[in-house]
Amino acid sequence: MEELLRTNDLVLISAVQALLEAAEIPVLVADSYAAAVDGSLGFLPRRLMIPSDDANRARTLLIEAGFGDELRPARDAHG
Repeated sequence: MEELLRTNDLVLISAVQALLEAAEIPVLVADSYAAAVDGSLGFLPRRLMIPSDDANRARTLLIEAGFGDELRPARDAHG
């Protein structure tokens, strides 16, 4: 799995998740429970995780959709 983005913005998470699911790219929203327990303080962002095999396609899709500035740095070939 690879982290695609990390944010507290629930609207952004929802939009990106919908875009990825429409492209049939599996997505896992990690840290949802911890962030919910955190409440509205915003200390714990949620992470969108995708299979590493889909990372390049997902990144291209999000850049084309205007979400490129939200992406985490891509992992290099060494992990």
